Amino acid sequence: MDLKKHIRDIPDFPIKGILFHDVTTLFKNREAMRYAIDKFTDRFKSTKVDYVVGIEARGFIIGGILADKLDCGFIPVRKPGKLPAETISEEYELEYGSNKVEIHRDAIKAGDRVIVIDDLVATGGTLLAGIRLVEKSGGKVAAVASIIDMPDLGGREKLKDYAYFYLVEYTGH
Repeated sequence: MDLKKHIRDIPDFPIKGILFHDVTTLFKNREAMRYAIDKFTDRFKSTKVDYVVGIEARGFIIGGILADKLDCGFIPVRKPGKLPAETISEEYELEYGSNKVEIHRDAIKAGDRVIVIDDLVATGGTLLAGIRLVEKSGGKVAAVASIIDMPDLGGREKLKDYAYFYLVEYTGH
């Protein structure tokens, strides 16, 4: 299946000059969504993991379903101020600014094996922040995944030390 047919491109979002690849249109198509989840499940079914860690917000959608398919728990990585218990945080750079993400301090314990997942890797900042939160917590990153990879923006290269899997590649943006 050509997943690109189910991903809507929106120019100048969230700021002028950015071409946004919107996976919500993939999510609303049950065949495309099932295909994407099946691809992740097939790739990771033999990977021993305790949790899938999903990055806010679209990483929650695919991460929660994948955790169910892999018979493990799900842990959200959120924007600041969204988690109710004590958190640890990590700052990161985007192609159009900077931000911060948080995880509950007690979400991951030493030795827990996780897959960190998000919808898209551009500069790699968001996924790297999620990875650093897992590692700060004592967890082991078993794999990293995304629906979309944009190698021209350098994120894939930053993830070279991890088992990184993606479904669709966009170049030239």
